[in-house]
Amino acid sequence: MTSVKQFQVTFDCARPERVARFWCEVLGYVVPPAPAGFATWDDYDRSLPTESQGAAFACVDPTGVGPRLFFQRVPEGKVVKNRVHLCVRAGTGLVGAERLAALEAECARLTELGASHVRTMLADGVEESCIVMQDVEGNEFCLD
Repeated sequence: MTSVKQFQVTFDCARPERVARFWCEVLGYVVPPAPAGFATWDDYDRSLPTESQGAAFACVDPTGVGPRLFFQRVPEGKVVKNRVHLCVRAGTGLVGAERLAALEAECARLTELGASHVRTMLADGVEESCIVMQDVEGNEFCLD
């Protein structure tokens, strides 16, 4: 029996490149090189049948440590809460007011990129503070 060494996280969305570029900014990810034989991803995209153009996009961790993120166009819009979401670890190792300040600063940065603040969940003596947000297409994620 073998174990999985790598995985990718796939997002269903309306505009794959827009959502991928948002997550590149959030996580410090990059767009991988265009396929062999193409100078750019736009060149590659134009080579596809019209109905497949703009249908997918990806981004990767430049260090190779984090998972690849893949974004695929789907016809239906988002209608319910995500069953799986990303947690962006912006406050790791911090507690109390220092943690909340770090989370709020990251929230402000991501809001400028097009994210939406949903709610701030303050520390309650058991759990530390976290912030629930939505990306540019309404997918939930947390700052923790």
